[in-house]
Amino acid sequence: QVQLVESGGGLVQAGGSLRLSCAASGRTFSSYAMGWFRQAPGKERVFVAAIDWSGGDTAYANSVKGRFTISRDNARKTVYLQMNSLQPEDTAVYYCAATSGIVVRTTARHYDYWGQGTQVTVSS
Repeated sequence: QVQLVESGGGLVQAGGSLRLSCAASGRTFSSYAMGWFRQAPGKERVFVAAIDWSGGDTAYANSVKGRFTISRDNARKTVYLQMNSLQPEDTAVYYCAATSGIVVRTTARHYDYWGQGTQVTVSS
C-alpha cells in the first residue's frame, strides 16, 4: 500500500511557474514508477508526465513537453513536477499516481495508487 500526498498547487499568472511535490509513504518508493495526471472541470483526467523507478526515463504529454519537468528523489520518497511558462489551459487539479511496474506508464489504468489532488489555477 502506498499513500500519496500532493502539495504546491496554487494561483499563478500566465507565464509563471509552480513546483508540485508528491510525498509517498508506505512500501518501498523506489519500486514504483510515478506519474502526474490532471483533470480540468468537465473534462477527463489526462496524462501529464511520468518517470521510471530510477529517474532515468521520463515521458511527457505533447502539451507540456519543453515546459514541465518531472523528477524524483527516492531518498525523500518524493516526486516533483516543475511547471514553467504556465498557461490558462494548464488550469486543473493535478494528481500524483504510483504504479507497481517500474517502467514509465502513460495511461491512468496502469496506476494503482492516487493522491487526492492539488489545484493549479493559471490566470490570464
